Amino acid sequence: MKKGRLFNKGFLKKKITAVIFFAVVVVLCIIFFSPFLIMLTTAFKTNKDAFTLPVQLLPRKLVFQNFPKAIQTIPYWKYMGNTVFITLFSVLGQLIVTPMVAYSLAKIKWRGSKIISGLLLATMMIPFTVTMIPLYRIYSKLHLTNTYVPLILPNFFGKAFYIIVVRQFFAGVPNSIMEASRIDGANELQRYVFIALPLCRPALVTVGIYAFLDAWSDYLAPLIYISNPSKLTLSLGLQQFLSQYTVDWSLLMAASLIFVIPVIVFFLFFQRYFVQGIATSGLKA
Repeated sequence: MKKGRLFNKGFLKKKITAVIFFAVVVVLCIIFFSPFLIMLTTAFKTNKDAFTLPVQLLPRKLVFQNFPKAIQTIPYWKYMGNTVFITLFSVLGQLIVTPMVAYSLAKIKWRGSKIISGLLLATMMIPFTVTMIPLYRIYSKLHLTNTYVPLILPNFFGKAFYIIVVRQFFAGVPNSIMEASRIDGANELQRYVFIALPLCRPALVTVGIYAFLDAWSDYLAPLIYISNPSKLTLSLGLQQFLSQYTVDWSLLMAASLIFVIPVIVFFLFFQRYFVQGIATSGLKA
């Protein structure tokens, strides 16, 4: 009888815990998903319906004209082309340099590698707002402001966070594999290209996704370096929907939705590699 009561109490406690856990998860999902949902529904509303009281989440009538109007209000495709150009070269730079630096820190013994790793970790604590003024002065002295060089060039020197991620992955590759290839006569470059790089594909996809998101949605750096209207990125171009006295929220949300779609498609397409890369790079700890 006592055992039955204990079993029932334990079973009931597990059930209550599971219900509370799922309730918290559902509430958090709603909180995090609500901005995207508001953007999605507002993009199909008229500007008047976007502020009706009581608030209506779903549009009374779907207004598809917001999308062509939003594209015609600003030079949308010009800004989109500029954003794609910067993003492609930024991702390319990170994918070329990051695994090279990470491999040298994880698999090649050289004096000072541990110090460099420590410095990389230290630089992660420095926000961009601290360095943006000195960087702007440097690029200004080199007459490179109002060009895409300040937005692309730093990516060809790697980023500390990405290097740490890939280095952790390389550190998990058994040294016996590298030693076996060394015995077979492979030099350092061959071991890096034909053994290490194929093995770290999930980590590289993770870096590619992070670099894509960083470059695609970057607002502060283009705001500092770009002033020519024809060279603006889309993240800056969207602010043209904001005037001094009014904001056309329907058009702004429609333009923002088109802006976000490539990010969602990119993430969904590479989601499997992204999760695998996080799980195997040591970030889970």
